[in-house]
Amino acid sequence: MSAHTIFDNAPIGSLIAWSDGTPQPPARFNKKLTAWRTSNSRGRLIRKQGARGVGNLSLSACFTLHEADYGAGGVIAIRVHRTFSLGSRLRFSIAERPAIGSVRVFDRAGDDAELVYLATNEADAREWLTRHGYPRAVLQDVTADEVGADIIEGRTAA
Repeated sequence: MSAHTIFDNAPIGSLIAWSDGTPQPPARFNKKLTAWRTSNSRGRLIRKQGARGVGNLSLSACFTLHEADYGAGGVIAIRVHRTFSLGSRLRFSIAERPAIGSVRVFDRAGDDAELVYLATNEADAREWLTRHGYPRAVLQDVTADEVGADIIEGRTAA
């Protein structure tokens, strides 16, 4: 799929894989494997942003994926996000859609909202919020309308 297709069809919370189409090098080639992983990985879709302007600069529409967290002892030291413009030449696929009935936790309301947690249900979301500092958090249910549309229309996730 193209980046446009992901932007238009993948619900927030989906696991998205991306690839440049090159084969994975053998594990013994550490540097080549590390370089390959920058263009061939997966992450959770946490934000979609439409085209926007900043001063005289025009920014195209894009989406952001949460790729990984690094830390120790339950403390996240580094959070890796990857943002892709709709002009990206990479190929994308939807590896997994959020389950119907799960609840998205956004850091705030509005177009700039970012998914911070995908809960299994509302009780899980509220419990998670008691342990994390998001005072303006917004909860949103994952509905059958958005996740099941591809099944009804006969399309597949990949």
